[in-house]
Amino acid sequence: MAMTREQHFDRELAPKRMLSLDGGGIRGILTLEYLGVLEALLRTRHGRADLRLSDYFDLIGGTSTGAIIAAALACGMSVDQLKTLYRQIGTDVFATSPLRLPFVAAKFPASRVQAVLNANLGANVTLGDDAIRTGLMIMAKRLDNSALWSLHNHPGSVYAAQDHKLLLSQVVRASTAAPTYFAPERITLKTRTGAPLQGVFVDGGVSPFNDPALQLLMVAILHQHGFRWRTGREQLLIVSVGTGSRRSTAPADEVMRMLPAEQGVRSLKSLMDDCQRVNQMMLQWLSATLTPWTIDAGIGDMHKDSEDGPNLATYVRYNVLLEREWMEHELDLQYDDARLKAIAEMDNTGSMQELSDIGQRAATRQVKAEHLPAAFDANV
Repeated sequence: MAMTREQHFDRELAPKRMLSLDGGGIRGILTLEYLGVLEALLRTRHGRADLRLSDYFDLIGGTSTGAIIAAALACGMSVDQLKTLYRQIGTDVFATSPLRLPFVAAKFPASRVQAVLNANLGANVTLGDDAIRTGLMIMAKRLDNSALWSLHNHPGSVYAAQDHKLLLSQVVRASTAAPTYFAPERITLKTRTGAPLQGVFVDGGVSPFNDPALQLLMVAILHQHGFRWRTGREQLLIVSVGTGSRRSTAPADEVMRMLPAEQGVRSLKSLMDDCQRVNQMMLQWLSATLTPWTIDAGIGDMHKDSEDGPNLATYVRYNVLLEREWMEHELDLQYDDARLKAIAEMDNTGSMQELSDIGQRAATRQVKAEHLPAAFDANV
């Protein structure tokens, strides 16, 4: 019998399991292949053909496209249902208009995203609604005051009275509002005195937490968020799933020839890469890491640092590097750099099938039963 949401929240019903989902636009299709393998593994282990990931994970968090997947999973959607939804997103949401003026209007109408979210999450479902079966966290960035918001549904949160009245579809839309791709989302909030206040939100990926796993860990254990779960390698499990990553490299002469505006854009992109790397480094240091990734040549995969670290949780990370050498070495796939660059674009609907194929191949090779240790099988 599936746990209630209150049981998912209950810190006494340990251990606790968390699922973290990166941003990345249409590359969320790659994420779904990992989730499909995880769902199948759990169904076999627990002898439940109808098991949903919301039955296993006590807190699911996401940024941008990861927020869409997280919200749908938390509401009880299966991975197969989400795969169908993402085909619809590719067809309906990422269709470009020939009348759009670059840098004057957003690339895609936000109304299309909102319509898909309303249809699949419910137009009137709030963040505190019982339709959400387990813990849910959505990352968003408030652009009008530069604040980072991790919106979640724990009733003990310091902001629960306000946040739980927000529409789920609107909160998720805010997290997906990638600058230049979609217009920001305006949400009516309240000040501490109860006066109305307008907040302007954009993609949670415009922050250090496009990979929200570190923030998810903080939400789970810091006092103000309400969860206050116990830490320890057999107390907390974090499964983090990426959308595929690609480092931006260019010859020195090419960079020097760039216009200042181009260099500025490149600098911002490299800053986001740095944030991703620091998140990964911190998690591998703070947790018992079952899937150590090489951070850089200077510190390697940190396996000794993980062994000797505080072991706040058991940590698993799945991802694909959309780079020629990695693809050939890890997946036995031959791609040239131009094609991988195209696949890495967050709105390239022509790559949907390739993303699915790559994700399926990577998930089959990377996901292991021992990544979901038996110590975390209780209360499923």
